[in-house]
Amino acid sequence: MRLPRLRADYGSVLLGSTDDSPRTTRVRIQLVLTTGVLIANAIGVGLSIALATVGIPKPAMRWDAWWMPFLVMPIYIGIAFLLGVVLGTVRLVRSLRWSIRGDAPTAREARAAMTAPWRLTVIQALLWAGGTIVVTVGYGIVDPELIPKVALVTGLSGVVVCAISYLITEFALRPAAARALEAGYPIARRSRLKGRALTAWAVGSGVPIVGILLVVVFAAVGGKSSPMDICIAVSAIAAIALLTGPLLTLLNADTIVGPLRVLRAALRRVRDGEHDVSITVFDGSDMGELQARFNEMTAGLAERERLRDLFGRHVGREVAEQALGWGVQLGGSEQVVGVLFVDVVGSTTLARERPATEVVALLNRFFEVIVTAVEENDGLVNKFEGDAVLAVFGAPLPHPDPAGGALRASRLIADRLPSAVPGLAAGIGVSYGVVVAGNVGAIERYEFTVIGDPVNESARLSEVAKRDTSLPVASEPAVMGAREAESRHWRFTDEQDLRGRNEITRLYAPGHSGGDRTSTSSTKVVPPTVNVRVPATTNPDLA
Repeated sequence: MRLPRLRADYGSVLLGSTDDSPRTTRVRIQLVLTTGVLIANAIGVGLSIALATVGIPKPAMRWDAWWMPFLVMPIYIGIAFLLGVVLGTVRLVRSLRWSIRGDAPTAREARAAMTAPWRLTVIQALLWAGGTIVVTVGYGIVDPELIPKVALVTGLSGVVVCAISYLITEFALRPAAARALEAGYPIARRSRLKGRALTAWAVGSGVPIVGILLVVVFAAVGGKSSPMDICIAVSAIAAIALLTGPLLTLLNADTIVGPLRVLRAALRRVRDGEHDVSITVFDGSDMGELQARFNEMTAGLAERERLRDLFGRHVGREVAEQALGWGVQLGGSEQVVGVLFVDVVGSTTLARERPATEVVALLNRFFEVIVTAVEENDGLVNKFEGDAVLAVFGAPLPHPDPAGGALRASRLIADRLPSAVPGLAAGIGVSYGVVVAGNVGAIERYEFTVIGDPVNESARLSEVAKRDTSLPVASEPAVMGAREAESRHWRFTDEQDLRGRNEITRLYAPGHSGGDRTSTSSTKVVPPTVNVRVPATTNPDLA
Protein backbone atom coordinates (compact mmCIF):
# COMPACT_ATOMS: atom_id res chain seq x y z
CA MET A 1 0.00 0.00 0.00
CA ARG A 2 1.44 3.37 -1.03
CA LEU A 3 1.26 6.04 1.64
CA PRO A 4 0.07 9.51 0.61
CA ARG A 5 2.77 12.14 0.28
CA LEU A 6 2.88 14.71 3.07
CA ARG A 7 2.43 18.33 2.08
CA ALA A 8 5.37 20.61 2.79
CA ASP A 9 4.07 24.12 2.09
CA TYR A 10 6.95 25.59 4.11
CA GLY A 11 9.67 23.54 2.46
CA SER A 12 9.84 20.75 5.05
CA VAL A 13 7.47 18.15 6.47
CA LEU A 14 8.68 19.14 9.94
CA LEU A 15 6.74 22.41 9.60
CA GLY A 16 3.58 20.83 8.18
CA SER A 17 1.24 22.59 5.76
CA THR A 18 -1.04 25.60 5.64
CA ASP A 19 -4.02 23.32 6.31
CA ASP A 20 -2.80 22.38 9.82
CA SER A 21 -4.76 23.63 12.80
CA PRO A 22 -3.34 26.57 14.83
CA ARG A 23 -2.59 24.24 17.74
CA THR A 24 -0.67 21.82 15.52
CA THR A 25 1.30 24.69 13.99
CA ARG A 26 2.23 26.07 17.41
CA VAL A 27 3.35 22.66 18.66
CA ARG A 28 5.48 22.15 15.56
CA ILE A 29 7.15 25.55 15.86
CA GLN A 30 7.78 25.18 19.58
CA LEU A 31 9.19 21.68 19.21
CA VAL A 32 11.50 22.50 16.30
CA LEU A 33 12.65 25.75 17.89
CA THR A 34 13.35 24.37 21.37
CA THR A 35 15.04 21.22 20.11
CA GLY A 36 17.18 23.18 17.67
CA VAL A 37 18.35 25.73 20.25
CA LEU A 38 19.18 23.04 22.80
CA ILE A 39 21.15 21.07 20.22
CA ALA A 40 23.02 24.22 19.15
CA ASN A 41 24.04 25.00 22.74
CA ALA A 42 25.01 21.39 23.39
CA ILE A 43 27.27 21.52 20.33
CA GLY A 44 28.79 24.76 21.61
CA VAL A 45 29.54 23.32 25.03
CA GLY A 46 31.06 20.18 23.54
CA LEU A 47 33.07 22.24 21.09
CA SER A 48 34.52 24.48 23.81
CA ILE A 49 35.50 21.51 25.97
CA ALA A 50 37.11 19.73 23.01
CA LEU A 51 39.07 22.82 21.97
CA ALA A 52 40.19 23.58 25.53
CA THR A 53 41.37 20.09 26.36
CA VAL A 54 42.53 18.62 23.06
CA GLY A 55 42.36 21.22 20.31
CA ILE A 56 44.65 23.71 22.04
CA PRO A 57 46.52 21.58 24.62
CA LYS A 58 49.00 24.25 25.80
CA PRO A 59 48.74 25.81 28.28
CA ALA A 60 47.05 22.85 29.93
CA MET A 61 43.79 23.26 31.83
CA ARG A 62 44.10 23.27 35.62
CA TRP A 63 42.02 20.41 36.96
CA ASP A 64 43.02 21.13 40.55
CA ALA A 65 40.49 23.97 40.45
CA TRP A 66 37.64 21.44 40.70
CA TRP A 67 35.06 24.07 41.54
CA MET A 68 35.21 25.49 37.99
CA PRO A 69 34.37 22.37 35.90
CA PHE A 70 32.17 20.71 38.53
CA LEU A 71 30.37 23.62 40.16
CA VAL A 72 30.54 27.02 38.45
CA MET A 73 30.31 25.83 34.85
CA PRO A 74 27.41 23.36 35.38
CA ILE A 75 25.42 25.96 37.29
CA TYR A 76 25.92 28.63 34.64
CA ILE A 77 25.21 26.20 31.81
CA GLY A 78 21.96 25.12 33.50
CA ILE A 79 20.88 28.72 34.06
CA ALA A 80 21.82 29.66 30.49
CA PHE A 81 19.91 26.71 29.05
CA LEU A 82 16.87 27.62 31.13
CA LEU A 83 16.99 31.27 30.18
CA GLY A 84 17.64 30.37 26.55
CA VAL A 85 14.58 28.13 26.41
CA VAL A 86 12.27 30.49 28.33
CA LEU A 87 13.39 33.80 26.82
CA GLY A 88 14.48 32.50 23.45
CA THR A 89 11.74 30.03 22.50
CA VAL A 90 8.62 30.04 24.69
CA ARG A 91 8.43 33.81 24.96
CA LEU A 92 9.24 34.17 21.28
CA VAL A 93 6.46 31.79 20.25
CA ARG A 94 4.00 33.59 22.51
CA SER A 95 4.82 36.87 20.81
CA LEU A 96 3.75 35.23 17.54
CA ARG A 97 0.36 34.02 18.73
CA TRP A 98 -1.35 36.21 16.15
CA SER A 99 0.17 34.11 13.35
CA ILE A 100 -0.80 30.85 15.00
CA ARG A 101 -4.39 32.06 15.54
CA GLY A 102 -4.57 33.16 11.92
CA ASP A 103 -5.03 36.87 12.70
CA ALA A 104 -3.76 39.59 10.41
CA PRO A 105 -0.63 41.16 11.94
CA THR A 106 -0.06 44.82 12.53
CA ALA A 107 3.02 46.43 11.01
CA ARG A 108 4.81 46.09 14.35
CA GLU A 109 3.87 42.41 14.72
CA ALA A 110 4.96 41.65 11.16
CA ARG A 111 8.32 43.31 11.74
CA ALA A 112 8.73 41.38 15.02
CA ALA A 113 8.10 38.11 13.17
CA MET A 114 10.69 38.85 10.49
CA THR A 115 13.34 39.98 13.01
CA ALA A 116 12.68 37.16 15.49
CA PRO A 117 15.71 35.07 14.36
CA TRP A 118 18.00 38.02 15.05
CA ARG A 119 16.45 38.65 18.46
CA LEU A 120 16.92 35.04 19.48
CA THR A 121 20.49 35.11 18.20
CA VAL A 122 21.18 38.22 20.30
CA ILE A 123 19.89 36.38 23.39
CA GLN A 124 22.18 33.44 22.66
CA ALA A 125 25.12 35.80 22.08
CA LEU A 126 24.52 37.56 25.42
CA LEU A 127 24.32 34.26 27.28
CA TRP A 128 27.54 33.01 25.70
CA ALA A 129 29.26 36.34 26.30
CA GLY A 130 28.35 36.06 29.97
CA GLY A 131 29.59 32.47 30.01
CA THR A 132 32.86 33.54 28.41
CA ILE A 133 33.39 36.18 31.09
CA VAL A 134 32.56 33.77 33.93
CA VAL A 135 34.81 30.96 32.67
CA THR A 136 37.68 33.28 31.72
CA VAL A 137 37.65 35.07 35.07
CA GLY A 138 37.35 31.79 36.98
CA TYR A 139 40.29 30.10 35.26
CA GLY A 140 42.24 33.37 35.21
CA ILE A 141 42.19 33.46 39.00
CA VAL A 142 43.76 29.98 39.05
CA ASP A 143 46.25 30.55 36.19
CA PRO A 144 46.53 33.89 34.34
CA GLU A 145 48.15 32.13 31.37
CA LEU A 146 44.80 30.43 30.65
CA ILE A 147 42.96 33.72 30.07
CA PRO A 148 43.68 34.07 26.30
CA LYS A 149 43.04 30.40 25.63
CA VAL A 150 39.77 30.17 27.58
CA ALA A 151 38.44 33.44 26.20
CA LEU A 152 39.16 32.50 22.58
CA VAL A 153 37.88 28.93 22.89
CA THR A 154 34.62 29.95 24.58
CA GLY A 155 34.10 32.92 22.28
CA LEU A 156 34.59 30.87 19.10
CA SER A 157 32.18 28.24 20.41
CA GLY A 158 29.63 30.98 21.07
CA VAL A 159 29.93 32.17 17.47
CA VAL A 160 29.15 28.65 16.25
CA VAL A 161 26.12 28.46 18.57
CA CYS A 162 24.79 31.83 17.37
CA ALA A 163 25.14 30.84 13.71
CA ILE A 164 23.33 27.53 14.22
CA SER A 165 20.63 29.16 16.36
CA TYR A 166 19.94 31.81 13.73
CA LEU A 167 19.52 29.30 10.91
CA ILE A 168 17.34 26.97 13.01
CA THR A 169 15.15 29.85 14.22
CA GLU A 170 14.68 31.17 10.70
CA PHE A 171 13.71 27.67 9.60
CA ALA A 172 11.25 27.11 12.47
CA LEU A 173 9.51 30.47 12.08
CA ARG A 174 8.67 30.09 8.39
CA PRO A 175 4.89 29.85 9.09
CA ALA A 176 5.01 33.18 10.96
CA ALA A 177 7.16 34.76 8.27
CA ALA A 178 4.66 33.60 5.65
CA ARG A 179 1.80 35.37 7.45
CA ALA A 180 3.88 38.54 7.82
CA LEU A 181 4.80 38.57 4.12
CA GLU A 182 1.20 37.84 3.20
CA ALA A 183 0.14 40.87 5.23
CA GLY A 184 2.41 43.09 3.13
CA TYR A 185 5.76 43.09 4.91
CA PRO A 186 8.31 43.99 2.20
CA ILE A 187 10.78 41.41 0.94
CA ALA A 188 14.40 42.43 1.46
CA ARG A 189 15.79 44.29 -1.53
CA ARG A 190 19.38 43.36 -0.79
CA SER A 191 20.50 39.79 -1.25
CA ARG A 192 20.56 37.84 2.01
CA LEU A 193 21.61 34.60 0.39
CA LYS A 194 25.21 35.80 0.07
CA GLY A 195 25.26 36.77 3.73
CA ARG A 196 23.94 33.36 4.78
CA ALA A 197 26.49 31.57 2.61
CA LEU A 198 29.40 33.66 3.90
CA THR A 199 28.29 33.15 7.52
CA ALA A 200 28.04 29.39 7.06
CA TRP A 201 31.50 29.30 5.48
CA ALA A 202 33.07 31.58 8.08
CA VAL A 203 31.70 29.64 11.03
CA GLY A 204 31.96 26.15 9.56
CA SER A 205 35.42 26.58 8.05
CA GLY A 206 36.77 29.80 9.50
CA VAL A 207 36.55 28.77 13.16
CA PRO A 208 38.54 25.53 12.65
CA ILE A 209 41.14 27.47 10.64
CA VAL A 210 41.44 30.01 13.45
CA GLY A 211 41.78 27.12 15.89
CA ILE A 212 44.66 25.65 13.88
CA LEU A 213 46.35 29.05 13.73
CA LEU A 214 46.01 29.35 17.52
CA VAL A 215 47.63 25.96 17.97
CA VAL A 216 50.58 27.13 15.91
CA VAL A 217 50.77 30.47 17.74
CA PHE A 218 50.61 28.94 21.21
CA ALA A 219 53.19 26.31 20.22
CA ALA A 220 55.54 28.97 18.86
CA VAL A 221 55.13 31.38 21.77
CA GLY A 222 55.06 28.89 24.61
CA GLY A 223 57.64 26.52 23.20
CA LYS A 224 56.21 23.69 25.33
CA SER A 225 54.25 21.79 22.65
CA SER A 226 55.75 18.68 21.14
CA PRO A 227 55.13 17.57 17.55
CA MET A 228 52.73 14.93 18.91
CA ASP A 229 50.78 17.61 20.81
CA ILE A 230 50.44 19.66 17.63
CA CYS A 231 49.39 16.57 15.65
CA ILE A 232 46.71 15.68 18.18
CA ALA A 233 45.45 19.27 18.32
CA VAL A 234 45.15 19.61 14.54
CA SER A 235 43.41 16.23 14.31
CA ALA A 236 40.91 17.24 16.97
CA ILE A 237 40.13 20.54 15.27
CA ALA A 238 39.71 18.75 11.92
CA ALA A 239 37.25 16.36 13.56
CA ILE A 240 35.30 19.32 14.95
CA ALA A 241 35.26 20.90 11.47
CA LEU A 242 33.83 17.67 10.06
CA LEU A 243 30.98 17.97 12.58
CA THR A 244 30.09 21.66 12.47
CA GLY A 245 30.92 22.33 8.80
CA PRO A 246 28.37 19.94 7.24
CA LEU A 247 25.72 20.93 9.81
CA LEU A 248 25.98 24.62 8.99
CA THR A 249 26.20 23.88 5.27
CA LEU A 250 23.01 21.79 5.41
CA LEU A 251 21.15 24.44 7.41
CA ASN A 252 22.24 27.14 4.99
CA ALA A 253 21.45 24.99 1.94
CA ASP A 254 17.91 24.40 3.22
CA THR A 255 17.23 28.13 2.98
CA ILE A 256 17.57 27.62 -0.78
CA VAL A 257 16.50 24.00 -1.20
CA GLY A 258 13.31 24.40 0.87
CA PRO A 259 11.76 27.15 -1.29
CA LEU A 260 12.98 25.43 -4.46
CA ARG A 261 11.38 22.16 -3.34
CA VAL A 262 8.02 23.90 -2.99
CA LEU A 263 8.53 25.72 -6.28
CA ARG A 264 9.38 22.51 -8.11
CA ALA A 265 6.22 20.79 -6.83
CA ALA A 266 4.14 23.78 -7.94
CA LEU A 267 5.78 23.82 -11.38
CA ARG A 268 4.95 20.14 -11.74
CA ARG A 269 1.29 20.95 -11.13
CA VAL A 270 1.40 23.74 -13.72
CA ARG A 271 3.01 21.35 -16.20
CA ASP A 272 0.18 18.86 -15.58
CA GLY A 273 -2.40 21.43 -16.62
CA GLU A 274 -3.27 23.29 -13.41
CA HIS A 275 -3.13 27.04 -13.84
CA ASP A 276 -4.65 28.33 -10.61
CA VAL A 277 -1.61 27.34 -8.52
CA SER A 278 -0.03 29.46 -5.79
CA ILE A 279 2.64 28.74 -3.21
CA THR A 280 3.25 30.07 0.27
CA VAL A 281 5.85 32.84 0.36
CA PHE A 282 7.79 32.21 3.56
CA ASP A 283 11.23 33.66 2.81
CA GLY A 284 12.08 37.33 3.09
CA SER A 285 15.13 37.18 0.83
CA ASP A 286 15.79 36.54 -2.85
CA MET A 287 13.99 33.19 -2.64
CA GLY A 288 10.89 34.95 -1.35
CA GLU A 289 11.10 37.28 -4.34
CA LEU A 290 11.22 34.22 -6.59
CA GLN A 291 8.21 32.69 -4.82
CA ALA A 292 6.24 35.93 -5.15
CA ARG A 293 7.08 36.24 -8.85
CA PHE A 294 5.96 32.63 -9.39
CA ASN A 295 2.59 33.45 -7.84
CA GLU A 296 2.29 36.47 -10.12
CA MET A 297 3.11 34.28 -13.11
CA THR A 298 0.51 31.63 -12.24
CA ALA A 299 -2.06 34.34 -11.53
CA GLY A 300 -1.40 35.65 -15.03
CA LEU A 301 -1.70 32.14 -16.46
CA ALA A 302 -4.98 31.59 -14.63
CA GLU A 303 -6.32 34.92 -15.91
CA ARG A 304 -5.17 34.10 -19.43
CA GLU A 305 -6.82 30.69 -19.25
CA ARG A 306 -10.02 32.24 -17.94
CA LEU A 307 -10.07 34.77 -20.77
CA ARG A 308 -9.26 32.01 -23.23
CA ASP A 309 -12.15 29.95 -21.90
CA LEU A 310 -14.52 32.92 -22.09
CA PHE A 311 -13.25 33.74 -25.60
CA GLY A 312 -13.84 30.13 -26.64
CA ARG A 313 -17.35 30.16 -25.21
CA HIS A 314 -18.20 33.36 -27.07
CA VAL A 315 -16.80 32.57 -30.50
CA GLY A 316 -16.27 28.80 -30.37
CA ARG A 317 -13.17 26.93 -29.26
CA GLU A 318 -12.02 26.21 -32.81
CA VAL A 319 -12.26 29.88 -33.77
CA ALA A 320 -10.47 30.86 -30.56
CA GLU A 321 -7.60 28.43 -31.22
CA GLN A 322 -7.28 29.71 -34.77
CA ALA A 323 -7.26 33.33 -33.62
CA LEU A 324 -4.63 32.63 -30.97
CA GLY A 325 -2.47 30.81 -33.50
CA TRP A 326 -2.83 33.08 -36.53
CA GLY A 327 -3.50 36.45 -34.95
CA VAL A 328 -5.65 39.16 -36.53
CA GLN A 329 -6.47 38.37 -40.18
CA LEU A 330 -9.48 39.77 -41.99
CA GLY A 331 -10.98 38.01 -45.00
CA GLY A 332 -11.73 34.37 -45.69
CA SER A 333 -11.45 31.44 -48.05
CA GLU A 334 -13.84 29.09 -49.86
CA GLN A 335 -14.60 25.90 -47.96
CA VAL A 336 -17.07 23.06 -48.41
CA VAL A 337 -19.18 22.85 -45.26
CA GLY A 338 -22.33 21.41 -43.82
CA VAL A 339 -24.70 24.06 -42.42
CA LEU A 340 -27.31 23.49 -39.72
CA PHE A 341 -29.96 26.13 -38.93
CA VAL A 342 -32.40 25.74 -36.04
CA ASP A 343 -35.22 28.25 -35.48
CA VAL A 344 -37.84 28.30 -32.72
CA VAL A 345 -41.51 28.08 -33.71
CA GLY A 346 -43.72 30.88 -32.38
CA SER A 347 -40.99 32.86 -30.71
CA THR A 348 -42.95 36.13 -30.94
CA THR A 349 -45.93 34.62 -29.12
CA LEU A 350 -43.60 33.05 -26.57
CA ALA A 351 -41.99 36.40 -25.75
CA ARG A 352 -45.40 38.08 -25.47
CA GLU A 353 -47.07 35.50 -23.22
CA ARG A 354 -44.23 34.67 -20.80
CA PRO A 355 -41.96 36.76 -18.55
CA ALA A 356 -38.60 37.68 -20.04
CA THR A 357 -36.63 35.74 -17.40
CA GLU A 358 -38.66 32.60 -18.13
CA VAL A 359 -38.10 33.02 -21.86
CA VAL A 360 -34.34 33.36 -21.34
CA ALA A 361 -34.24 30.25 -19.14
CA LEU A 362 -36.23 28.31 -21.75
CA LEU A 363 -33.97 29.43 -24.57
CA ASN A 364 -30.85 28.50 -22.60
CA ARG A 365 -32.14 24.93 -22.22
CA PHE A 366 -32.98 24.95 -25.92
CA PHE A 367 -29.50 26.17 -26.86
CA GLU A 368 -27.86 23.62 -24.57
CA VAL A 369 -29.44 20.77 -26.54
CA ILE A 370 -28.20 22.22 -29.81
CA VAL A 371 -24.67 23.01 -28.61
CA THR A 372 -24.27 19.52 -27.17
CA ALA A 373 -25.42 17.81 -30.38
CA VAL A 374 -23.23 20.03 -32.57
CA GLU A 375 -20.10 19.50 -30.46
CA GLU A 376 -20.71 15.74 -30.33
CA ASN A 377 -20.38 15.79 -34.10
CA ASP A 378 -17.33 18.10 -34.22
CA GLY A 379 -19.22 21.11 -35.45
CA LEU A 380 -19.04 24.80 -34.53
CA VAL A 381 -21.96 26.86 -33.23
CA ASN A 382 -21.20 29.95 -35.27
CA LYS A 383 -23.77 32.33 -33.80
CA PHE A 384 -26.98 32.69 -31.83
CA GLU A 385 -29.43 34.83 -33.77
CA GLY A 386 -32.06 35.68 -31.19
CA ASP A 387 -34.06 32.44 -30.97
CA ALA A 388 -32.17 30.73 -33.82
CA VAL A 389 -28.83 28.96 -34.06
CA LEU A 390 -26.41 28.66 -36.98
CA ALA A 391 -23.90 25.79 -36.81
CA VAL A 392 -21.16 24.93 -39.29
CA PHE A 393 -19.35 21.65 -39.94
CA GLY A 394 -16.02 21.91 -41.76
CA ALA A 395 -14.89 25.44 -40.86
CA PRO A 396 -12.63 26.80 -39.56
CA LEU A 397 -11.18 23.32 -38.97
CA PRO A 398 -11.53 20.52 -41.55
CA HIS A 399 -14.20 17.87 -40.96
CA PRO A 400 -13.98 14.30 -42.33
CA ASP A 401 -17.69 14.31 -43.19
CA PRO A 402 -19.15 17.84 -42.92
CA ALA A 403 -22.50 16.93 -44.50
CA GLY A 404 -22.83 13.78 -42.38
CA GLY A 405 -21.96 15.69 -39.20
CA ALA A 406 -24.67 18.28 -39.85
CA LEU A 407 -27.24 15.57 -40.64
CA ARG A 408 -26.43 13.52 -37.53
CA ALA A 409 -26.59 16.61 -35.33
CA SER A 410 -29.99 17.53 -36.78
CA ARG A 411 -31.41 14.09 -35.98
CA LEU A 412 -30.06 14.23 -32.43
CA ILE A 413 -31.60 17.67 -31.87
CA ALA A 414 -34.97 16.53 -33.20
CA ASP A 415 -34.90 13.50 -30.87
CA ARG A 416 -33.80 15.38 -27.74
CA LEU A 417 -35.76 18.62 -27.90
CA PRO A 418 -39.23 17.26 -27.01
CA SER A 419 -38.03 15.75 -23.73
CA ALA A 420 -35.41 18.35 -22.85
CA VAL A 421 -37.56 21.43 -23.57
CA PRO A 422 -41.24 20.42 -23.53
CA GLY A 423 -43.56 22.92 -25.16
CA LEU A 424 -40.87 24.39 -27.36
CA ALA A 425 -40.66 23.32 -30.99
CA ALA A 426 -38.16 24.28 -33.66
CA GLY A 427 -37.62 23.90 -37.37
CA ILE A 428 -34.31 22.29 -38.34
CA GLY A 429 -32.76 22.77 -41.77
CA VAL A 430 -29.56 21.23 -43.16
CA SER A 431 -27.66 22.34 -46.24
CA TYR A 432 -24.29 21.62 -47.82
CA GLY A 433 -22.05 23.51 -50.20
CA VAL A 434 -19.32 26.03 -50.71
CA VAL A 435 -19.13 29.10 -48.47
CA VAL A 436 -16.61 31.79 -47.76
CA ALA A 437 -15.42 31.31 -44.15
CA GLY A 438 -13.30 33.89 -42.39
CA ASN A 439 -13.14 37.02 -40.27
CA VAL A 440 -15.47 39.84 -41.26
CA GLY A 441 -15.54 43.33 -39.78
CA ALA A 442 -12.94 45.97 -38.95
CA ILE A 443 -9.49 45.45 -37.50
CA GLU A 444 -10.77 46.85 -34.18
CA ARG A 445 -13.80 44.56 -34.02
CA TYR A 446 -14.52 41.52 -36.15
CA GLU A 447 -16.08 38.06 -35.97
CA PHE A 448 -15.75 34.70 -37.64
CA THR A 449 -18.62 33.99 -40.01
CA VAL A 450 -19.61 31.97 -43.06
CA ILE A 451 -21.19 33.57 -46.14
CA GLY A 452 -22.77 31.66 -49.00
CA ASP A 453 -25.87 30.12 -50.52
CA PRO A 454 -25.92 27.06 -48.19
CA VAL A 455 -26.40 29.40 -45.21
CA ASN A 456 -29.51 30.95 -46.72
CA GLU A 457 -30.75 27.58 -47.93
CA SER A 458 -30.52 26.03 -44.45
CA ALA A 459 -32.60 28.90 -43.04
CA ARG A 460 -35.27 28.41 -45.70
CA LEU A 461 -35.30 24.68 -44.99
CA SER A 462 -35.85 25.36 -41.29
CA GLU A 463 -39.00 27.30 -42.26
CA VAL A 464 -40.22 24.28 -44.21
CA ALA A 465 -39.39 22.01 -41.22
CA LYS A 466 -41.71 24.03 -38.96
CA ARG A 467 -44.68 22.28 -40.61
CA ASP A 468 -43.61 19.07 -38.86
CA THR A 469 -41.06 19.88 -36.15
CA SER A 470 -40.50 16.22 -35.31
CA LEU A 471 -38.34 15.82 -38.43
CA PRO A 472 -35.47 17.95 -39.74
CA VAL A 473 -35.36 18.81 -43.43
CA ALA A 474 -32.21 18.57 -45.55
CA SER A 475 -31.34 19.50 -49.11
CA GLU A 476 -30.38 16.85 -51.65
CA PRO A 477 -26.70 17.96 -51.85
CA ALA A 478 -26.42 17.46 -48.07
CA VAL A 479 -27.69 13.88 -48.23
CA MET A 480 -25.73 13.08 -51.37
CA GLY A 481 -22.57 14.58 -49.86
CA ALA A 482 -22.74 12.54 -46.65
CA ARG A 483 -21.12 9.19 -46.18
CA GLU A 484 -23.20 6.03 -46.51
CA ALA A 485 -23.35 5.51 -42.73
CA GLU A 486 -25.42 8.68 -42.36
CA SER A 487 -27.11 9.17 -45.75
CA ARG A 488 -28.93 5.84 -45.49
CA HIS A 489 -31.07 7.32 -42.67
CA TRP A 490 -32.60 9.89 -45.04
CA ARG A 491 -35.29 9.61 -47.73
CA PHE A 492 -36.66 11.89 -50.41
CA THR A 493 -39.92 13.57 -49.38
CA ASP A 494 -40.80 16.51 -51.62
CA GLU A 495 -39.75 19.22 -54.05
CA GLN A 496 -40.30 22.90 -53.31
CA ASP A 497 -39.56 26.33 -54.70
CA LEU A 498 -37.91 28.02 -51.70
CA ARG A 499 -38.19 31.77 -51.22
CA GLY A 500 -35.29 33.64 -52.72
CA ARG A 501 -34.13 30.75 -54.92
CA ASN A 502 -34.59 30.37 -58.69
CA GLU A 503 -34.56 26.57 -58.83
CA ILE A 504 -36.53 23.71 -57.33
CA THR A 505 -35.06 22.24 -54.13
CA ARG A 506 -35.39 18.50 -53.46
CA LEU A 507 -36.11 17.86 -49.79
CA TYR A 508 -35.08 14.92 -47.59
CA ALA A 509 -36.10 13.87 -44.08
CA PRO A 510 -35.06 11.05 -41.74
CA GLY A 511 -36.69 7.78 -42.62
CA HIS A 512 -36.03 4.05 -42.85
CA SER A 513 -32.69 2.92 -44.27
CA GLY A 514 -32.66 2.17 -47.93
CA GLY A 515 -34.57 5.30 -48.85
CA ASP A 516 -34.27 7.07 -52.20
CA ARG A 517 -30.80 8.68 -52.33
CA THR A 518 -30.82 9.54 -56.04
CA SER A 519 -31.44 12.90 -57.58
CA THR A 520 -33.66 13.44 -60.62
CA SER A 521 -30.67 12.85 -62.82
CA SER A 522 -29.53 9.78 -60.81
CA THR A 523 -26.12 11.33 -60.12
CA LYS A 524 -24.50 11.90 -56.73
CA VAL A 525 -23.68 15.51 -55.91
CA VAL A 526 -20.41 15.60 -53.90
CA PRO A 527 -18.97 18.02 -53.49
CA PRO A 528 -20.88 20.94 -54.97
CA THR A 529 -19.05 23.14 -57.39
CA VAL A 530 -17.38 26.29 -56.16
CA ASN A 531 -19.32 28.40 -58.67
CA VAL A 532 -21.93 29.54 -56.16
CA ARG A 533 -23.64 32.77 -55.37
CA VAL A 534 -22.18 34.52 -52.32
CA PRO A 535 -24.68 36.96 -50.77
CA ALA A 536 -23.44 39.94 -48.82
CA THR A 537 -24.87 38.82 -45.48
CA THR A 538 -25.36 35.72 -43.39
CA ASN A 539 -28.76 36.89 -42.16
CA PRO A 540 -31.23 34.67 -44.04
CA ASP A 541 -34.06 37.15 -43.65
CA LEU A 542 -32.17 39.70 -45.77
CA ALA A 543 -31.46 37.29 -48.62
